[in-house]
Amino acid sequence: MDLNADLGEGFGRWVLTDDDALLHIVTSANVACGFHAGDPLTLRRVTALAAAGGVRIGAQVSYRDLAGFGRREIDLPPEELAAEVAYQIGALRVFAQAAGADVAYVKPHGALYHRAGRDPVQAAAVIEGATIAGVGVLLTQRGSTLDLLAAEAGLRVIGEAFADRGYLPDGHLVPRGLPGALLGPAEAVAQAVSLAADGVVTAIDGTVTPVAAESICVHGDGPDAVAVAASIRSALIERGIDVEAFS
Repeated sequence: MDLNADLGEGFGRWVLTDDDALLHIVTSANVACGFHAGDPLTLRRVTALAAAGGVRIGAQVSYRDLAGFGRREIDLPPEELAAEVAYQIGALRVFAQAAGADVAYVKPHGALYHRAGRDPVQAAAVIEGATIAGVGVLLTQRGSTLDLLAAEAGLRVIGEAFADRGYLPDGHLVPRGLPGALLGPAEAVAQAVSLAADGVVTAIDGTVTPVAAESICVHGDGPDAVAVAASIRSALIERGIDVEAFS
């Protein structure tokens, strides 16, 4: 099972994630590309650390929304969104290649992740942007609009699930701000093991719900992020589950 985390989400003197520690735990790094977080020096530093540690590098693309941390939907014309997605990937690729690696996949962030998951126009724009930039792998939830359209376009999709987010009975995430949206550390570890071992989660109403995933996201912006991520990795290994980047 692959473990991914959103990294490089600081900006200037503001530091959000403990990138150094998390890069010793995860196998794939979703690196912010400057539109919702991240700055050129942060991109360069994180990609260099990831490349040195053998961690796969992905472009974490978003709406241009630094003030809202990419969590506000923006109605961009599709051609503009496609260009902005390609632009972000290109910025990250410069630093990844300088470190002897490359951008292996694309993962939308925040509002763009959820909008592209249900909106075929925005999903198509994300796919076009990735294609312009020459990246043929997307990380997203199975069964989403982005998943289905990317597969139709010939891109490879890596199914993603979340260790520390609550699920609805239909397999969708509980929206942030609602009760049950965020799980505590022990619950996150248990859910990660359930996902990796059995391919299921227990939804907020107690329903056991199938969730197909090749990669589990461990969010890096909480106060216990590093400890939770380390506990998840240890719990998976104890269950005999190999923790490695998706092949």
